[in-house]
Amino acid sequence: MIAPRTGGRILVDQLATHGVSDIFCVPGESYLAVLDALYDGPLRVTTCRHEGGAAIMADAVGKLTGRPGIAFVTRAPGATNASHGVHIAEHDSTPMILFVGQIARSMRGRGAFQELDYRQVFGGGLAKWAVEIDEAARIPEIISRAFFVATSGRPGPVVIALPEDMLVETAEVVDAPPFSPVEIEPAADRMTELERRLHEATAPIVLLGGSRWSEEARSHLIGFAERFDLPVAVEFRRQMLFPGDHPNYAGDLGIGANPDLLARLAQADLLLAVGARLAEIPSQGYELWPIPGPAESLVHVHPGPEEIGRVYAPALGIVATPVGFAAALERLTPPERMPWADARQAANASFRAWSSDPRANPGDLQMGEVMAYLRTALPADAIITNGAGNYSIWTHRYYRYTRFNTQLAPTSGSMGYGVPAAVAAKRLHPGRTVIAFAGDGCFLMTGQEIATAVQYDLPIVVIVIDNGMLGTIRMHQEQAYPGRVSATDLHNPDFAAYARAFGGHGETVHKTAEFAPAMERAMASGKPAIVHCHLDPEAISPRWTLTALREQALGRG
Repeated sequence: MIAPRTGGRILVDQLATHGVSDIFCVPGESYLAVLDALYDGPLRVTTCRHEGGAAIMADAVGKLTGRPGIAFVTRAPGATNASHGVHIAEHDSTPMILFVGQIARSMRGRGAFQELDYRQVFGGGLAKWAVEIDEAARIPEIISRAFFVATSGRPGPVVIALPEDMLVETAEVVDAPPFSPVEIEPAADRMTELERRLHEATAPIVLLGGSRWSEEARSHLIGFAERFDLPVAVEFRRQMLFPGDHPNYAGDLGIGANPDLLARLAQADLLLAVGARLAEIPSQGYELWPIPGPAESLVHVHPGPEEIGRVYAPALGIVATPVGFAAALERLTPPERMPWADARQAANASFRAWSSDPRANPGDLQMGEVMAYLRTALPADAIITNGAGNYSIWTHRYYRYTRFNTQLAPTSGSMGYGVPAAVAAKRLHPGRTVIAFAGDGCFLMTGQEIATAVQYDLPIVVIVIDNGMLGTIRMHQEQAYPGRVSATDLHNPDFAAYARAFGGHGETVHKTAEFAPAMERAMASGKPAIVHCHLDPEAISPRWTLTALREQALGRG
């Protein structure tokens, strides 16, 4: 005999069955039955201050674990607020499940309080799957399917609406079996063809990206690169996929990429892209390689067959997860002679020069020196998070990620990611150092999650880079409309005082020499901390000043 359970209890039991340990939420009356089931359930609940923060935290968990991060929000305003994180998960190929409270089933179609059709709102491409559960008895079936959809092929977010009356009805139903991700191994003939192409190549290069990686897959890939003596680059904000201190590392293909790396990628006669989508940022606005394909050079490996040939037509397409593909690389034999050895060494030397010689920027705070300090002061397994903004260019260029799962950053270019992601990372890994980078505009989009960090005693350190403006937009503004500054200036608070107001630790930095002591005090405080760094507005990027951009634009007429 199966005991009857409420829909709320059945749902919580399914999450526990599938290995969920943490959920992130902003509570709402639309899913009270779930909150009640969580009261004496096995899951750890983190109450967030904004639904966007909760969804970003779920995305961060998905990135760190490879399994769906879980967020709960209330109906309509809660769901639309959470769409911020849903889009990040969609663009970044992150497994995530967002549960949304819903009106009672009998009220549908009447324009009830906070009514929204979530299948319409999220089902048009924002989520991989959007569904509403009509019967409590179907909860195990639908939750199980959601875990497989979120992780299979190209991973992404699933949105599940929960009618509030369905959550209180009872059903006698068995739990679904525990979920396990399905890996895809490459076909043998595809690997034989790849080996042949490698033996015939003279200028090969590997490009890593996407999700569905593991520590073991990364290790296999490193071994492959060493055996074949190949240069390895990574896509935008995927630097932790290959050790930044490895002699085969060639750099990252992001914003402000090393021109030498761009030339190598464009001229390669074999471009092995593993997990990468070759989207707008890595392809440098789809101009690095000609569309529909870079001649006969592209070998595209991806777990989602719909991504192969989506933009660039490959000479060889291989449907496989990074885990399955990397394991199969162990069977490949390198050629007796590898004419690209000198090119590999040159690529690594170019990367080291590019990332080791910080240019001086205007003002008393030198961002290159700040990053050089952090590169030596932080432990190798420290987790670095950031949102969007020009401040992140220094992080990507000068910090070296040497360990797996040490970088959390949105390839979608979403502002406000860093602080919630840091909270989630510290919740999962309390023993690791977690540092968030945020611009002044970026921080104030989700900075209230410092309250969450204080509430749960999560001593993250947030480095706020304050230049008094929305720097990325100002940069583009000066390039397109030089001297016509509109809507990009910011009047900011004292961010160190902001941290103290929440019960955290605050530091203020105006000069380079002040940064290291401020960081040491922040980390020693044992509290969530903000290090408020004042950056000269002229220091718009490692390569440019605002004045130089404006003068260049004016010179073009």
